[in-house]
Amino acid sequence: MIRLNSELPLTMEDVFNILINGDEVEVSSESYSIVEKSFEFLKEFTKDKVIYGINTGLGPMAQYRIDDDKLIDLQYNLIRSHSAGAGKKIPSIYAKASMLVRMRAIMQGHSGIHPSCIKLLQQLINADIYPFLPEHGGVGASGDLVQLAHMALVLIGEGHVTYKGEFRPTKEVFKELNVEPIEVKLREGLSLINGTSVMTGVGLVNVIKSKQLLNWSLIASVMLNEIVMSFDDHFSVVLNSVKKHNGQDKIAAAMRNILGDSQLISRREDHFFTNNADERIFKRKVQEYYSLRCVPQILGPVHETVEAATNVVINEANSVSDNPIVDVENENVYHGGNFHGDYVSLEMDKLKLAVTRVSMLAERQIAFLFNSKINEILPPFVNLGTLGLNLGMQGVQFTATSTAAENQTLSNSMYVHSITTNNDNQDIVSMGTNSAMLTKRVIDNAYQVQAIEMMALLQAIDYLKVADKLSSFTKNIYDELRAIVPVFVEDTPKYEEIERMVNHLFNTYVELPKGK
Repeated sequence: MIRLNSELPLTMEDVFNILINGDEVEVSSESYSIVEKSFEFLKEFTKDKVIYGINTGLGPMAQYRIDDDKLIDLQYNLIRSHSAGAGKKIPSIYAKASMLVRMRAIMQGHSGIHPSCIKLLQQLINADIYPFLPEHGGVGASGDLVQLAHMALVLIGEGHVTYKGEFRPTKEVFKELNVEPIEVKLREGLSLINGTSVMTGVGLVNVIKSKQLLNWSLIASVMLNEIVMSFDDHFSVVLNSVKKHNGQDKIAAAMRNILGDSQLISRREDHFFTNNADERIFKRKVQEYYSLRCVPQILGPVHETVEAATNVVINEANSVSDNPIVDVENENVYHGGNFHGDYVSLEMDKLKLAVTRVSMLAERQIAFLFNSKINEILPPFVNLGTLGLNLGMQGVQFTATSTAAENQTLSNSMYVHSITTNNDNQDIVSMGTNSAMLTKRVIDNAYQVQAIEMMALLQAIDYLKVADKLSSFTKNIYDELRAIVPVFVEDTPKYEEIERMVNHLFNTYVELPKGK
Protein backbone atom coordinates (compact mmCIF):
# COMPACT_ATOMS: atom_id res chain seq x y z
CA MET A 1 0.00 0.00 0.00
CA ILE A 2 1.35 3.42 -1.01
CA ARG A 3 0.07 6.18 1.26
CA LEU A 4 -0.23 9.51 -0.51
CA ASN A 5 -0.07 12.77 1.38
CA SER A 6 -0.57 16.28 0.03
CA GLU A 7 2.53 17.47 1.84
CA LEU A 8 4.88 14.77 0.50
CA PRO A 9 5.94 14.43 -3.13
CA LEU A 10 5.13 11.41 -5.23
CA THR A 11 8.38 9.59 -6.04
CA MET A 12 9.38 7.49 -9.03
CA GLU A 13 9.63 4.55 -6.64
CA ASP A 14 5.97 5.15 -5.68
CA VAL A 15 5.02 5.35 -9.34
CA PHE A 16 6.87 2.13 -10.18
CA ASN A 17 5.28 0.26 -7.29
CA ILE A 18 1.78 1.42 -8.20
CA LEU A 19 2.01 0.97 -11.97
CA ILE A 20 4.34 -2.02 -12.29
CA ASN A 21 4.08 -3.91 -8.99
CA GLY A 22 0.36 -3.23 -8.57
CA ASP A 23 0.50 -1.66 -5.10
CA GLU A 24 -2.74 -0.04 -3.99
CA VAL A 25 -2.95 3.64 -3.03
CA GLU A 26 -4.40 5.29 0.03
CA VAL A 27 -4.94 9.04 0.30
CA SER A 28 -4.27 10.33 3.82
CA SER A 29 -7.06 11.77 5.95
CA GLU A 30 -5.03 14.99 6.21
CA SER A 31 -5.19 15.34 2.43
CA TYR A 32 -8.95 14.94 2.43
CA SER A 33 -9.17 17.72 5.04
CA ILE A 34 -7.01 20.02 2.89
CA VAL A 35 -9.19 19.38 -0.16
CA GLU A 36 -12.39 19.89 1.84
CA LYS A 37 -11.08 23.21 3.16
CA SER A 38 -10.21 24.35 -0.37
CA PHE A 39 -13.65 23.38 -1.63
CA GLU A 40 -15.47 25.23 1.16
CA PHE A 41 -13.30 28.33 0.70
CA LEU A 42 -13.94 28.51 -3.06
CA LYS A 43 -17.67 28.01 -2.59
CA GLU A 44 -17.84 31.07 -0.33
CA PHE A 45 -15.30 33.10 -2.32
CA THR A 46 -17.23 32.87 -5.59
CA LYS A 47 -20.55 34.14 -4.26
CA ASP A 48 -19.92 37.79 -5.15
CA LYS A 49 -17.08 37.49 -7.67
CA VAL A 50 -16.50 36.53 -11.28
CA ILE A 51 -14.34 33.38 -11.38
CA TYR A 52 -13.44 31.76 -14.67
CA GLY A 53 -15.11 28.44 -15.30
CA ILE A 54 -17.41 28.67 -12.30
CA ASN A 55 -19.79 31.47 -13.28
CA THR A 56 -18.37 32.25 -16.73
CA GLY A 57 -18.27 30.40 -19.99
CA LEU A 58 -15.18 28.51 -21.05
CA GLY A 59 -12.32 29.40 -23.38
CA PRO A 60 -13.23 32.19 -25.81
CA MET A 61 -16.74 32.22 -24.32
CA ALA A 62 -15.44 33.29 -20.93
CA GLN A 63 -16.96 36.73 -21.54
CA TYR A 64 -20.44 35.28 -20.98
CA ARG A 65 -21.75 35.17 -17.42
CA ILE A 66 -23.60 32.03 -16.38
CA ASP A 67 -26.80 32.26 -14.34
CA ASP A 68 -26.65 30.84 -10.85
CA ASP A 69 -29.21 28.16 -11.59
CA LYS A 70 -27.10 26.90 -14.52
CA LEU A 71 -23.69 26.60 -12.81
CA ILE A 72 -23.90 22.84 -12.32
CA ASP A 73 -25.20 22.35 -15.87
CA LEU A 74 -22.12 24.20 -17.12
CA GLN A 75 -19.78 21.67 -15.49
CA TYR A 76 -21.65 18.67 -16.92
CA ASN A 77 -21.81 20.34 -20.34
CA LEU A 78 -18.06 20.90 -20.26
CA ILE A 79 -17.32 17.24 -19.53
CA ARG A 80 -19.75 15.88 -22.10
CA SER A 81 -18.93 18.32 -24.91
CA HIS A 82 -15.18 17.75 -24.62
CA SER A 83 -15.48 13.96 -24.59
CA ALA A 84 -14.74 14.19 -28.28
CA GLY A 85 -11.55 12.20 -28.80
CA ALA A 86 -10.79 9.76 -31.59
CA GLY A 87 -8.55 6.81 -32.30
CA LYS A 88 -7.58 3.75 -30.31
CA LYS A 89 -7.81 3.70 -26.53
CA ILE A 90 -4.63 4.40 -24.61
CA PRO A 91 -3.49 1.12 -22.97
CA SER A 92 -4.52 0.55 -19.38
CA ILE A 93 -1.14 1.19 -17.70
CA TYR A 94 -1.00 4.67 -19.26
CA ALA A 95 -4.60 5.38 -18.24
CA LYS A 96 -3.80 4.27 -14.70
CA ALA A 97 -0.78 6.57 -14.61
CA SER A 98 -2.95 9.46 -15.84
CA MET A 99 -5.50 8.86 -13.08
CA LEU A 100 -2.72 8.78 -10.51
CA VAL A 101 -1.32 12.10 -11.72
CA ARG A 102 -4.77 13.72 -11.81
CA MET A 103 -5.47 12.57 -8.26
CA ARG A 104 -2.09 13.85 -7.09
CA ALA A 105 -2.77 17.26 -8.65
CA ILE A 106 -6.21 17.87 -7.16
CA MET A 107 -5.42 16.42 -3.72
CA GLN A 108 -3.06 19.32 -2.98
CA GLY A 109 -5.90 21.69 -2.16
CA HIS A 110 -5.38 24.26 -4.92
CA SER A 111 -8.28 23.18 -7.11
CA GLY A 112 -11.38 23.86 -5.01
CA ILE A 113 -12.69 20.45 -6.01
CA HIS A 114 -14.97 18.24 -3.93
CA PRO A 115 -13.19 15.43 -2.01
CA SER A 116 -15.48 12.83 -3.62
CA CYS A 117 -13.38 13.14 -6.80
CA ILE A 118 -10.25 11.97 -4.99
CA LYS A 119 -12.13 9.15 -3.30
CA LEU A 120 -13.46 7.82 -6.61
CA LEU A 121 -10.13 8.11 -8.42
CA GLN A 122 -8.49 6.16 -5.59
CA GLN A 123 -11.24 3.54 -5.83
CA LEU A 124 -10.84 3.15 -9.59
CA ILE A 125 -7.05 2.88 -9.40
CA ASN A 126 -7.21 0.18 -6.73
CA ALA A 127 -9.95 -1.76 -8.52
CA ASP A 128 -8.11 -1.62 -11.87
CA ILE A 129 -10.98 0.16 -13.59
CA TYR A 130 -9.54 2.21 -16.43
CA PRO A 131 -11.39 4.97 -18.28
CA PHE A 132 -11.42 5.02 -22.05
CA LEU A 133 -8.84 7.64 -23.03
CA PRO A 134 -8.53 8.13 -26.81
CA GLU A 135 -5.16 8.59 -28.47
CA HIS A 136 -6.19 11.76 -30.30
CA GLY A 137 -7.68 14.97 -28.98
CA GLY A 138 -5.28 16.86 -26.73
CA VAL A 139 -3.24 19.83 -27.90
CA GLY A 140 -1.41 20.16 -24.59
CA ALA A 141 -2.61 23.62 -23.58
CA SER A 142 -5.47 23.94 -21.18
CA GLY A 143 -3.78 20.63 -20.72
CA ASP A 144 -5.24 17.38 -21.97
CA LEU A 145 -8.78 18.74 -22.20
CA VAL A 146 -10.21 16.05 -24.45
CA GLN A 147 -8.59 12.98 -22.91
CA LEU A 148 -9.25 14.25 -19.38
CA ALA A 149 -12.87 14.91 -20.31
CA HIS A 150 -13.16 11.22 -21.10
CA MET A 151 -11.74 10.47 -17.65
CA ALA A 152 -14.19 12.88 -16.04
CA LEU A 153 -17.03 11.29 -18.04
CA VAL A 154 -16.33 8.04 -16.21
CA LEU A 155 -16.26 9.84 -12.85
CA ILE A 156 -19.83 11.08 -13.45
CA GLY A 157 -20.85 7.53 -14.31
CA GLU A 158 -20.90 7.80 -18.09
CA GLY A 159 -18.65 6.73 -20.95
CA HIS A 160 -16.72 3.45 -21.07
CA VAL A 161 -14.09 1.67 -19.00
CA THR A 162 -11.83 -1.34 -19.25
CA TYR A 163 -12.36 -3.77 -16.38
CA LYS A 164 -10.76 -7.22 -16.21
CA GLY A 165 -9.71 -6.84 -19.82
CA GLU A 166 -13.21 -6.11 -21.07
CA PHE A 167 -14.36 -2.81 -22.58
CA ARG A 168 -17.73 -2.02 -21.03
CA PRO A 169 -20.14 0.86 -20.31
CA THR A 170 -19.22 2.62 -17.08
CA LYS A 171 -22.75 2.35 -15.70
CA GLU A 172 -22.65 -1.44 -15.93
CA VAL A 173 -19.36 -1.78 -14.10
CA PHE A 174 -20.28 0.77 -11.43
CA LYS A 175 -23.58 -1.00 -10.77
CA GLU A 176 -21.87 -4.39 -10.59
CA LEU A 177 -19.29 -3.15 -8.06
CA ASN A 178 -21.55 -0.72 -6.16
CA VAL A 179 -19.41 2.24 -7.18
CA GLU A 180 -21.01 5.66 -6.80
CA PRO A 181 -20.20 8.34 -9.39
CA ILE A 182 -19.37 11.85 -8.24
CA GLU A 183 -22.00 14.55 -8.04
CA VAL A 184 -20.79 17.86 -9.41
CA LYS A 185 -20.83 20.52 -6.69
CA LEU A 186 -18.92 23.55 -7.93
CA ARG A 187 -16.12 23.33 -10.52
CA GLU A 188 -15.48 19.60 -10.75
CA GLY A 189 -15.89 19.65 -14.53
CA LEU A 190 -13.24 22.29 -15.20
CA SER A 191 -10.81 21.11 -12.56
CA LEU A 192 -10.94 17.48 -13.68
CA ILE A 193 -10.22 18.21 -17.34
CA ASN A 194 -7.91 21.21 -17.03
CA GLY A 195 -4.34 19.97 -16.62
CA THR A 196 -1.39 17.98 -17.93
CA SER A 197 -2.22 14.65 -16.31
CA VAL A 198 -2.49 12.45 -19.41
CA MET A 199 0.72 13.64 -21.08
CA THR A 200 2.44 13.32 -17.69
CA GLY A 201 0.97 9.89 -16.99
CA VAL A 202 2.10 8.63 -20.38
CA GLY A 203 5.44 10.34 -19.77
CA LEU A 204 5.92 8.49 -16.48
CA VAL A 205 5.45 5.13 -18.17
CA ASN A 206 7.69 6.27 -21.04
CA VAL A 207 10.62 7.02 -18.74
CA ILE A 208 10.21 3.72 -16.90
CA LYS A 209 10.18 1.78 -20.17
CA SER A 210 13.02 3.85 -21.64
CA LYS A 211 15.27 3.16 -18.67
CA GLN A 212 14.63 -0.55 -19.02
CA LEU A 213 15.21 -0.41 -22.76
CA LEU A 214 18.54 1.30 -22.10
CA ASN A 215 19.51 -1.57 -19.79
CA TRP A 216 18.67 -4.15 -22.46
CA SER A 217 20.62 -2.17 -25.06
CA LEU A 218 23.62 -2.10 -22.75
CA ILE A 219 23.36 -5.84 -22.12
CA ALA A 220 23.15 -6.53 -25.86
CA SER A 221 26.19 -4.33 -26.49
CA VAL A 222 28.16 -6.14 -23.80
CA MET A 223 27.20 -9.54 -25.23
CA LEU A 224 28.29 -8.42 -28.69
CA ASN A 225 31.66 -7.29 -27.35
CA GLU A 226 32.07 -10.69 -25.71
CA ILE A 227 31.22 -12.53 -28.93
CA VAL A 228 33.97 -10.76 -30.88
CA MET A 229 36.42 -11.00 -27.93
CA SER A 230 36.73 -7.23 -27.91
CA PHE A 231 39.49 -5.34 -26.14
CA ASP A 232 38.66 -3.86 -22.73
CA ASP A 233 40.24 -0.43 -23.10
CA HIS A 234 37.23 1.26 -24.74
CA PHE A 235 35.23 0.90 -21.53
CA SER A 236 38.18 1.53 -19.19
CA VAL A 237 38.15 4.09 -16.39
CA VAL A 238 41.01 6.13 -17.83
CA LEU A 239 39.65 6.48 -21.36
CA ASN A 240 36.12 7.42 -20.31
CA SER A 241 37.02 9.65 -17.37
CA VAL A 242 38.79 12.15 -19.59
CA LYS A 243 35.59 12.83 -21.57
CA LYS A 244 33.90 14.49 -18.55
CA HIS A 245 30.34 13.26 -19.08
CA ASN A 246 28.51 11.56 -16.24
CA GLY A 247 26.38 9.37 -18.51
CA GLN A 248 29.37 8.02 -20.39
CA ASP A 249 31.14 7.19 -17.12
CA LYS A 250 28.08 5.33 -15.85
CA ILE A 251 27.69 3.27 -19.03
CA ALA A 252 31.39 2.38 -19.07
CA ALA A 253 31.24 1.46 -15.37
CA ALA A 254 28.21 -0.77 -16.02
CA MET A 255 30.13 -2.53 -18.79
CA ARG A 256 33.07 -3.13 -16.46
CA ASN A 257 30.75 -4.44 -13.74
CA ILE A 258 29.11 -6.90 -16.12
CA LEU A 259 32.30 -8.07 -17.81
CA GLY A 260 34.44 -8.50 -14.70
CA ASP A 261 34.42 -12.30 -14.89
CA SER A 262 34.03 -12.76 -18.64
CA GLN A 263 36.46 -15.20 -20.26
CA LEU A 264 36.04 -13.62 -23.68
CA ILE A 265 37.18 -10.00 -23.29
CA SER A 266 40.78 -9.33 -24.35
CA ARG A 267 43.55 -7.09 -23.06
CA ARG A 268 45.22 -4.94 -25.69
CA GLU A 269 48.52 -5.30 -23.86
CA ASP A 270 48.53 -9.03 -24.60
CA HIS A 271 48.11 -8.58 -28.36
CA PHE A 272 49.53 -5.31 -29.63
CA PHE A 273 51.99 -4.07 -27.04
CA THR A 274 54.41 -7.01 -27.25
CA ASN A 275 55.91 -9.36 -29.88
CA ASN A 276 54.34 -7.88 -33.01
CA ALA A 277 57.16 -5.76 -34.42
CA ASP A 278 57.53 -7.93 -37.56
CA GLU A 279 53.82 -8.29 -38.33
CA ARG A 280 52.93 -6.17 -41.40
CA ILE A 281 49.22 -7.02 -41.77
CA PHE A 282 47.44 -7.69 -38.52
CA LYS A 283 45.12 -10.68 -38.38
CA ARG A 284 43.48 -9.29 -35.29
CA LYS A 285 41.36 -6.18 -35.79
CA VAL A 286 43.13 -3.25 -34.12
CA GLN A 287 39.90 -1.42 -33.27
CA GLU A 288 36.30 -2.62 -33.38
CA TYR A 289 33.52 -0.94 -35.35
CA TYR A 290 31.92 2.07 -33.70
CA SER A 291 28.74 0.18 -32.75
CA LEU A 292 30.93 -1.98 -30.50
CA ARG A 293 33.63 0.28 -29.09
CA CYS A 294 31.68 3.56 -28.86
CA VAL A 295 28.90 2.19 -26.66
CA PRO A 296 29.73 4.50 -23.69
CA GLN A 297 29.76 7.54 -25.99
CA ILE A 298 26.47 6.53 -27.68
CA LEU A 299 24.47 5.31 -24.67
CA GLY A 300 25.91 7.90 -22.26
CA PRO A 301 23.80 10.77 -23.65
CA VAL A 302 20.80 8.42 -23.72
CA HIS A 303 21.28 7.72 -20.03
CA GLU A 304 21.44 11.43 -19.22
CA THR A 305 18.37 12.16 -21.37
CA VAL A 306 16.34 9.46 -19.61
CA GLU A 307 17.37 10.85 -16.23
CA ALA A 308 16.49 14.41 -17.24
CA ALA A 309 13.11 13.31 -18.59
CA THR A 310 12.44 11.41 -15.38
CA ASN A 311 13.08 14.54 -13.30
CA VAL A 312 10.79 16.66 -15.47
CA VAL A 313 7.84 14.28 -15.52
CA ILE A 314 7.97 13.52 -11.79
CA ASN A 315 8.09 17.28 -11.11
CA GLU A 316 5.06 17.70 -13.36
CA ALA A 317 3.32 14.80 -11.61
CA ASN A 318 3.75 16.66 -8.31
CA SER A 319 2.51 19.93 -9.77
CA VAL A 320 -0.90 21.56 -9.75
CA SER A 321 -1.83 22.14 -13.38
CA ASP A 322 -5.36 23.56 -13.04
CA ASN A 323 -6.59 27.01 -13.87
CA PRO A 324 -7.51 28.99 -11.86
CA ILE A 325 -5.38 28.15 -8.81
CA VAL A 326 -7.06 28.38 -5.40
CA ASP A 327 -4.99 29.85 -2.57
CA VAL A 328 -6.77 29.16 0.71
CA GLU A 329 -4.01 30.58 2.89
CA ASN A 330 -4.06 34.02 1.25
CA GLU A 331 -7.77 33.83 0.39
CA ASN A 332 -7.35 34.46 -3.33
CA VAL A 333 -7.83 32.81 -6.72
CA TYR A 334 -5.16 33.21 -9.41
CA HIS A 335 -5.80 32.93 -13.14
CA GLY A 336 -2.95 31.80 -15.37
CA GLY A 337 -1.64 28.92 -17.45
CA ASN A 338 -0.28 26.08 -15.34
CA PHE A 339 -2.09 23.74 -17.72
CA HIS A 340 0.45 24.46 -20.45
CA GLY A 341 2.39 21.28 -21.21
CA ASP A 342 5.65 22.69 -22.56
CA TYR A 343 7.87 21.00 -20.00
CA VAL A 344 6.53 17.54 -20.79
CA SER A 345 6.31 18.16 -24.54
CA LEU A 346 9.91 19.27 -24.92
CA GLU A 347 11.22 16.50 -22.67
CA MET A 348 9.27 13.83 -24.56
CA ASP A 349 10.76 15.11 -27.81
CA LYS A 350 14.24 14.74 -26.33
CA LEU A 351 13.45 11.28 -24.99
CA LYS A 352 12.08 10.27 -28.37
CA LEU A 353 15.37 11.21 -30.02
CA ALA A 354 17.36 9.25 -27.46
CA VAL A 355 15.20 6.14 -27.82
CA THR A 356 15.44 6.33 -31.59
CA ARG A 357 19.21 6.39 -31.17
CA VAL A 358 18.95 3.17 -29.13
CA SER A 359 17.00 1.52 -31.94
CA MET A 360 19.60 2.73 -34.45
CA LEU A 361 22.40 1.22 -32.37
CA ALA A 362 20.53 -2.09 -32.21
CA GLU A 363 19.95 -2.03 -35.96
CA ARG A 364 23.65 -1.41 -36.66
CA GLN A 365 24.66 -4.18 -34.27
CA ILE A 366 22.22 -6.53 -36.03
CA ALA A 367 23.80 -5.60 -39.36
CA PHE A 368 27.23 -6.41 -37.92
CA LEU A 369 26.04 -9.81 -36.69
CA PHE A 370 24.40 -10.69 -40.01
CA ASN A 371 27.23 -9.61 -42.34
CA SER A 372 29.82 -12.38 -42.39
CA LYS A 373 32.23 -10.22 -44.39
CA ILE A 374 32.30 -7.67 -41.58
CA ASN A 375 32.26 -9.82 -38.44
CA GLU A 376 34.37 -12.60 -40.04
CA ILE A 377 33.34 -15.14 -37.40
CA LEU A 378 29.67 -15.91 -38.12
CA PRO A 379 27.78 -17.33 -41.10
CA PRO A 380 25.53 -14.92 -43.07
CA PHE A 381 22.42 -13.96 -41.08
CA VAL A 382 23.65 -16.16 -38.20
CA ASN A 383 22.38 -19.11 -40.23
CA LEU A 384 22.82 -22.35 -38.27
CA GLY A 385 21.42 -24.42 -41.13
CA THR A 386 22.65 -25.17 -44.65
CA LEU A 387 23.84 -22.01 -46.38
CA GLY A 388 21.81 -21.36 -49.50
CA LEU A 389 19.07 -23.81 -48.59
CA ASN A 390 18.34 -22.15 -45.26
CA LEU A 391 18.00 -18.40 -44.79
CA GLY A 392 18.55 -18.03 -41.05
CA MET A 393 17.53 -14.60 -39.77
CA GLN A 394 17.52 -12.88 -43.16
CA GLY A 395 13.81 -12.09 -42.95
CA VAL A 396 13.89 -10.50 -39.51
CA GLN A 397 16.49 -7.97 -40.59
CA PHE A 398 13.93 -6.33 -42.85
CA THR A 399 11.67 -5.84 -39.83
CA ALA A 400 14.48 -4.34 -37.77
CA THR A 401 15.54 -2.00 -40.58
CA SER A 402 12.03 -0.78 -41.39
CA THR A 403 11.13 -0.26 -37.73
CA ALA A 404 14.30 1.72 -37.01
CA ALA A 405 13.57 3.83 -40.10
CA GLU A 406 10.05 4.54 -38.83
CA ASN A 407 11.52 5.72 -35.53
CA GLN A 408 13.78 8.13 -37.40
CA THR A 409 10.75 9.69 -39.09
CA LEU A 410 8.69 9.78 -35.89
CA SER A 411 11.51 11.62 -34.13
CA ASN A 412 10.62 14.92 -35.76
CA SER A 413 9.70 17.41 -33.05
CA MET A 414 6.11 17.79 -31.87
CA TYR A 415 6.99 20.62 -29.48
CA VAL A 416 7.69 23.11 -32.28
CA HIS A 417 4.55 22.25 -34.25
CA SER A 418 1.98 24.40 -32.52
CA ILE A 419 -1.28 25.06 -34.38
CA THR A 420 -3.63 27.79 -33.17
CA THR A 421 -7.02 26.48 -32.04
CA ASN A 422 -10.06 27.29 -29.87
CA ASN A 423 -11.00 30.35 -31.94
CA ASP A 424 -7.47 31.68 -31.45
CA ASN A 425 -7.85 31.68 -27.66
CA GLN A 426 -5.24 28.91 -27.55
CA ASP A 427 -2.91 30.67 -29.95
CA ILE A 428 0.23 28.72 -28.97
CA VAL A 429 -0.04 25.19 -27.63
CA SER A 430 2.47 22.57 -26.46
CA MET A 431 1.20 19.45 -28.26
CA GLY A 432 2.48 17.64 -25.17
CA THR A 433 -0.03 14.80 -25.37
CA ASN A 434 0.91 14.08 -28.97
CA SER A 435 4.59 14.28 -28.03
CA ALA A 436 4.15 11.77 -25.21
CA MET A 437 2.09 9.40 -27.37
CA LEU A 438 4.56 9.54 -30.25
CA THR A 439 7.36 8.83 -27.80
CA LYS A 440 5.40 5.82 -26.58
CA ARG A 441 5.21 4.55 -30.15
CA VAL A 442 8.94 5.07 -30.67
CA ILE A 443 9.64 3.15 -27.45
CA ASP A 444 7.38 0.29 -28.56
CA ASN A 445 9.20 0.18 -31.90
CA ALA A 446 12.60 0.21 -30.21
CA TYR A 447 11.68 -2.83 -28.15
CA GLN A 448 10.89 -4.66 -31.39
CA VAL A 449 14.31 -3.88 -32.84
CA GLN A 450 15.99 -4.78 -29.55
CA ALA A 451 14.13 -8.09 -29.42
CA ILE A 452 15.43 -9.02 -32.85
CA GLU A 453 18.98 -8.21 -31.80
CA MET A 454 18.63 -10.36 -28.70
CA MET A 455 17.49 -13.30 -30.85
CA ALA A 456 20.47 -12.80 -33.16
CA LEU A 457 22.89 -12.68 -30.24
CA LEU A 458 21.54 -15.95 -28.86
CA GLN A 459 22.04 -17.62 -32.23
CA ALA A 460 25.58 -16.23 -32.49
CA ILE A 461 26.51 -17.46 -29.02
CA ASP A 462 25.26 -20.93 -29.88
CA TYR A 463 27.09 -20.99 -33.22
CA LEU A 464 30.37 -20.01 -31.55
CA LYS A 465 29.70 -22.29 -28.56
CA VAL A 466 30.82 -19.63 -26.10
CA ALA A 467 27.88 -19.59 -23.66
CA ASP A 468 30.02 -21.00 -20.85
CA LYS A 469 32.67 -18.32 -21.37
CA LEU A 470 30.27 -15.39 -20.98
CA SER A 471 30.35 -13.33 -17.81
CA SER A 472 28.14 -14.76 -15.06
CA PHE A 473 25.67 -11.93 -15.60
CA THR A 474 25.36 -12.31 -19.39
CA LYS A 475 25.24 -16.11 -19.04
CA ASN A 476 22.19 -15.73 -16.81
CA ILE A 477 20.63 -13.40 -19.38
CA TYR A 478 21.43 -15.90 -22.13
CA ASP A 479 19.72 -18.71 -20.20
CA GLU A 480 16.73 -16.49 -19.43
CA LEU A 481 16.23 -15.45 -23.05
CA ARG A 482 16.90 -18.92 -24.48
CA ALA A 483 13.87 -20.10 -22.51
CA ILE A 484 11.82 -17.54 -24.48
CA VAL A 485 13.22 -18.36 -27.94
CA PRO A 486 14.90 -21.78 -28.28
CA VAL A 487 17.79 -22.32 -30.69
CA PHE A 488 16.65 -22.89 -34.29
CA VAL A 489 18.34 -24.41 -37.31
CA GLU A 490 15.50 -24.95 -39.75
CA ASP A 491 13.61 -22.01 -41.24
CA THR A 492 10.37 -21.34 -39.37
CA PRO A 493 8.04 -18.31 -39.02
CA LYS A 494 9.56 -15.86 -36.58
CA TYR A 495 6.76 -13.38 -35.87
CA GLU A 496 5.47 -15.19 -32.78
CA GLU A 497 8.98 -15.56 -31.37
CA ILE A 498 9.64 -11.86 -31.93
CA GLU A 499 6.44 -11.04 -30.07
CA ARG A 500 7.39 -13.29 -27.15
CA MET A 501 10.80 -11.68 -26.93
CA VAL A 502 9.32 -8.17 -27.13
CA ASN A 503 6.86 -8.95 -24.33
CA HIS A 504 9.61 -10.37 -22.15
CA LEU A 505 11.95 -7.41 -22.62
CA PHE A 506 9.12 -4.89 -22.17
CA ASN A 507 7.84 -6.47 -18.95
CA THR A 508 11.08 -7.62 -17.32
CA TYR A 509 12.90 -5.08 -15.17
CA VAL A 510 16.44 -6.37 -15.09
CA GLU A 511 18.86 -4.85 -12.61
CA LEU A 512 22.43 -4.30 -13.71
CA PRO A 513 25.20 -5.46 -11.34
CA LYS A 514 26.65 -2.83 -9.04
CA GLY A 515 30.33 -2.07 -8.81
CA LYS A 516 32.36 -3.13 -5.81
